Amino acid sequence: MPAYKPQTKYVFVSGGVISGLGKGINTASISLLLKSAGYKVSAQKADMYLNLDAGTMNPLEHGEVFVTEDGLETDQDLGHYERFLNQDLYHHNYFTMGQVYYDVIARERSLEYAGKCVEGHIHIPQEIIKKIKSAAKKDESDIFIVEVGGTVGEYQNVMFFEAIRRMKQAEPDNVFLIHLVYLVVPPFLGEMKSKPAQNSIYDLYKLGLQPNFVICRSQNEIDTKRKKTISFNTGIREDHILSAPDVDSIYKIPLVLQDQKLDTLLLEEMKLKHKSADMKKWTAMTDKINKSKKDVRIAIAGKYFTSGAFALEDSYVCVIEAIKHAAWKKGLNPVIKWFDVERFEDPKEKALVEEELKEFDGIIVPQGWGSRAVEGKLKAVEWARTNKVPYLGLCFGMQMAVIEYARNVLGLNDANSEEVNPTTKDPVIHIMPNQKEYLEKKQYGGTIRLGAWPCKLDKNSILYKAYKNEGSERLNEETVEERHRHRYEFNNDYLKQLEKAGMVISGTSPDGKLVESIELPIDVHPFFVGTQFHPEYKSRPLAPHPIFVGFIEACIKQQKAVELSSKTSKAS
Repeated sequence: MPAYKPQTKYVFVSGGVISGLGKGINTASISLLLKSAGYKVSAQKADMYLNLDAGTMNPLEHGEVFVTEDGLETDQDLGHYERFLNQDLYHHNYFTMGQVYYDVIARERSLEYAGKCVEGHIHIPQEIIKKIKSAAKKDESDIFIVEVGGTVGEYQNVMFFEAIRRMKQAEPDNVFLIHLVYLVVPPFLGEMKSKPAQNSIYDLYKLGLQPNFVICRSQNEIDTKRKKTISFNTGIREDHILSAPDVDSIYKIPLVLQDQKLDTLLLEEMKLKHKSADMKKWTAMTDKINKSKKDVRIAIAGKYFTSGAFALEDSYVCVIEAIKHAAWKKGLNPVIKWFDVERFEDPKEKALVEEELKEFDGIIVPQGWGSRAVEGKLKAVEWARTNKVPYLGLCFGMQMAVIEYARNVLGLNDANSEEVNPTTKDPVIHIMPNQKEYLEKKQYGGTIRLGAWPCKLDKNSILYKAYKNEGSERLNEETVEERHRHRYEFNNDYLKQLEKAGMVISGTSPDGKLVESIELPIDVHPFFVGTQFHPEYKSRPLAPHPIFVGFIEACIKQQKAVELSSKTSKAS
């Protein structure tokens, strides 16, 4: 007889009071704790949007788009899950309400409902449950964590909660709910108030659900009085009400929850044993954060920072986290500043920005789309190249490096990307041949080059050495697999000219047809690298990406060289 396999346990994470509480980080933290307890754990995000995926969403409104290994454009929370769990996730780990409706209608068209009247309140929750259970089965999960997008009480996600209710009704011993709330401290009162949090829990009751645990987000730890009040008024066990105060690093949140025995209590609730508590590597990593005294200063020159009067870090969250991972590995404290590249295009601002950039050890130009602020990005690239400041160009940032070099070294003044100027005389970056048809048909969503693709590295390149030194497990001889998200590419018609002018093609597709990375020789520039792929997607706190580690190492060498030059100058 086959060995008995216990039924999968499902843990849902919902939110209330306000959005932006950090459900994704808490979902990732809970997943890590349960995995560390000895169980096979995976996670899934259920978004209430009617978009089929996150690919067409504006990063200023929705944050950065994350790309899975198998090429799905998802909500950035999947990036958090991967970073905390230190494992790859796939298509089935993310779905939207748009996908649910799409699949229900497709099933109706193919008579899969056997001629029945297809109704929202019946078949939509049924499809949601199917997606959740199918994903858990694919991942062979002992425990499957599902984050519910939005906040309780919103019309858009009510079907998700109905799906949870039905699952709980069918499998009461296998379905659990953790609700994240916010405790407000009105400045005019100066006292923490729990009534909005209680009302949020009442909203769950109206949907037929009672949370097993409540996690209370707040600026400071909640006190016993507030816990007792919430417990008394909602019926939640007092020891199942946890505090999640602000911390200086998201990677400390699992330890905050573990200190309150969330993993032990949740496993008890599931009637599962605590097999282990192996958080040693994670704890050691977070200890490094506190011990990092020396700063490494990184400027990110992008255009998705400002939204009205606010600056949004979430537009480049993977890049920011990858910098942190690499800096901590080297025992450094990352100081990151955003530079809105449109400032470079303003003659009044340009000199001031260049003066500000002198304070930094390295510059990154990340991904981007469209023609806005391109000239500002090119000026940032030129400044880094001519001043020999370590430079890392990611996707669009690599394309900008090629354009800048073609203009200012090759003398092709009109050099550009067809994305920016379709009529340019020198399209050093052009549209991928198979993409023209998509654009002509206005097929934008899910049609670009996505997911992991192999890249063959030049063994004499900076990139190969970086992988060899810091990520040899990622190398298959001279080939690596990295994730992509682009529609335009390096134009091989200019390859020989650029190589003759000193640019190194350090990585290509295995057949040599696609340029995947460029760089300048180490004797010309300390670190000038551009990748068409996105190494930031595969960086994790316990496994920093080799390219970012190499970049940080170059930044420190640059810092030391500047300090030595300054001392020599003062001495003379």
